[in-house]
Amino acid sequence: MSERDPETDSATAGPAAFDERLSVPVWWYLLAVGLGVLMGAQIHMGYPGLRAWLGYVTMVPLCVGVLWWMGRSRTTVRDGVLVSNGRELPLSAAGVTDTVARADKQQAMGPDLDPQAYVLHRAWVGPLVRVQVLGRDEPYWVLSTRRPDELRAAIAAQAPHPQQQQH
Repeated sequence: MSERDPETDSATAGPAAFDERLSVPVWWYLLAVGLGVLMGAQIHMGYPGLRAWLGYVTMVPLCVGVLWWMGRSRTTVRDGVLVSNGRELPLSAAGVTDTVARADKQQAMGPDLDPQAYVLHRAWVGPLVRVQVLGRDEPYWVLSTRRPDELRAAIAAQAPHPQQQQH
């Protein structure tokens, strides 16, 4: 379950050039259910009767819900706009893009990170794409993506000016 179905095209919006949901791995849901059952069992031991089941009824959905919430981030390129988690960047303001490999994430997200940059980082997703921002307060965007080449190609295809691509 690495991705959800792409958003449907509508009469007012054209097809998305890139659409990705950064959901958590499926096996994490099994761990969440196990953790919820374990926490429910702790509550079960302290209460007799019907109240004993309240821990299971609340903790299992809570653990699964937290994972669902963590994995609902979405990045889309459509109609000349890069949308990341609801935040929009017109591609007319996008400059050079580059890919940060998984091995280089610690440096890019640590000492090299500008505090004014917009960051959508998900630890369970390997590479990052860095998009230079022209003429705005933020210097660049850093986005987690499982498909960095496709995201960079979609940005380059919809940007109103030619871009230099770096690897």
